[in-house]
Amino acid sequence: MPGPTPDSPRDARPTLEAVAALAGVSRATASRVVNGGAGVRQPLVEQVRKAVEELGYVPNHAARTLVTRRNGAVAVIIDEPEFRIFSDPFFSQQIRGISRELNAYDAQLVLLLVEGSGDFDRVARYLAGGHVDGALAFSLHTDDELPAIIRRFQVPTVYGGRPGRPGAASELAVPYVDCDNRGGAAEAVRHLVSLGRRRIAHIAGPRDQTSALDRIDGYRDVLPDGDPALLVEGDFTVEGGARAMTQLLERRPGPDAVFAANDLMASGALRVLREQGRRVPEEVALVGFDDMVSIAESTEPSLTTVRQDVEGMGRLMVRMLMRRLNGESGDGEPESVITPTELVRRASA
Repeated sequence: MPGPTPDSPRDARPTLEAVAALAGVSRATASRVVNGGAGVRQPLVEQVRKAVEELGYVPNHAARTLVTRRNGAVAVIIDEPEFRIFSDPFFSQQIRGISRELNAYDAQLVLLLVEGSGDFDRVARYLAGGHVDGALAFSLHTDDELPAIIRRFQVPTVYGGRPGRPGAASELAVPYVDCDNRGGAAEAVRHLVSLGRRRIAHIAGPRDQTSALDRIDGYRDVLPDGDPALLVEGDFTVEGGARAMTQLLERRPGPDAVFAANDLMASGALRVLREQGRRVPEEVALVGFDDMVSIAESTEPSLTTVRQDVEGMGRLMVRMLMRRLNGESGDGEPESVITPTELVRRASA
């Protein structure tokens, strides 16, 4: 018996007309349902969706773009070098949350990394080309060109992390999702104070990022008269934390506690403390920030840290962006969300 021909119904790609016929609706109604349009009664929506599933219909992307004026793609722009993105679990958690939420909206993730100043032109050309419906941008720096590029091409965007200092114009102009960096840092330092520690040092993140500045503010909220020499700057990496801890011990050999602005730097600091024979937590208590479980539970001793819901923040950024794309955001100032933090106590403090 001869097999089916290429033109037979079994092998032909299902058409929108076939979906409409099976669902018992007009082609226009089927098109509105498939392309996410409004104004279709729920029973008809269910009929069309059932027909789509039964036939295995896949919309033509080019045709769908013409109808909806949407590409079904979102740019995720990260202003960090590649080695940071793929070595820091913070980024993998945030991207995982973004990717999972975009899947729910049947949208594609386009990852754009900014390795250096020359990459801004590349990102600008891509955004200008209209390849994506919107953008999610995070890990910005205070001299970042990205906000200006995004404004120039009027790309709907939600930022991960506040893109400017509190009260600055850049903060009020764009929606963002951030955690309570200042409050979380203050809670970490108050915990160290409650343990009877009095010479509490802080390994800060780079001062060109608002998360680092807010965590410094939280540290100073609890210790307004603290020794300035007990605050040293790192770079959010393991090696940066190790260098900062070495510098700190050279400046002030006797700290009895350290609050590091992220878990990676805390793990680097812990390594230096052990190399120099400082017992943790007996001699030096140590607290990190982020609660990257792959780090916090693998150190010896395990790391007390401040938890932020990194994956959940990524999901929230997507939902906020989709509301903007669907015209569901309010008419007032752009909404921004500050998510809570929580101190997770383990063995290091």
